[in-house]
Amino acid sequence: MKLRHLLAGLLVSLPAVSGTAFAELPSHADVTKALKEVVAEKNGGFDLQMWATIVDRDGVVKVLTFSGESRGDQWPGSRVISAQKANTANAFSLPALALSTANLFSAVQPGGSLYGLQHSNPVDTAVAYGGPTDSIGTTKDPMLGKKIGGVNVFGGGLPLYDASGTLVGAIGVSGDSSCADHNIAWKLRDKLGLDFVPGGVSSTKDDNIEYDISDGASKGGWGHPVCAEAATSVAKKLPKTNPISKVEKK
Repeated sequence: MKLRHLLAGLLVSLPAVSGTAFAELPSHADVTKALKEVVAEKNGGFDLQMWATIVDRDGVVKVLTFSGESRGDQWPGSRVISAQKANTANAFSLPALALSTANLFSAVQPGGSLYGLQHSNPVDTAVAYGGPTDSIGTTKDPMLGKKIGGVNVFGGGLPLYDASGTLVGAIGVSGDSSCADHNIAWKLRDKLGLDFVPGGVSSTKDDNIEYDISDGASKGGWGHPVCAEAATSVAKKLPKTNPISKVEKK
């Protein structure tokens, strides 16, 4: 059975959680520091400030932070989008198959193998918008400890795999172009040491963004629209500038 047909079965269900104990996810301070460092680099976008969210394998929000000096330095709407992206990358990745949110764009278009996926698993609006505003982006963000839900199908969400190759959750970033978001997420995952990706659907056999759409169709079925040549250039170099880590064989 083709991979696309297998993935189609994921339309309305979240993946089962492995019995393997979860690895310790990075702290708010660790993610914030790494995010600020990555945002300071050239990522092919508008050089805007970013939100970042980490969820565990159960889809529970564990970290939510931003790179600016205050919550108003980033697009306010990108907070929830970053969480959606993290939820999506976690929900539709498996121990042996990594899918980025960027990989899903073409597949969910009308006629695509996963059309309708974007309408499944809706955001819990009470989780998204509840709680005190002053706590947003801090260690007391009201989204922490809860399941946000949501499906997002453009760049910025990546699954997280620890040094043993265990899928431990996902990260989502938002605040710039979707293409720059992907580049930032990739670099951030690298800095956090959670990039032991087992394989994926991209041309480099990982979960990198694919720019193969021509005349409205993706050659491989997993393509993403081009935002800017600068972002495309950064993405194509990622396997070399920020290569995927390999699990050491015992």
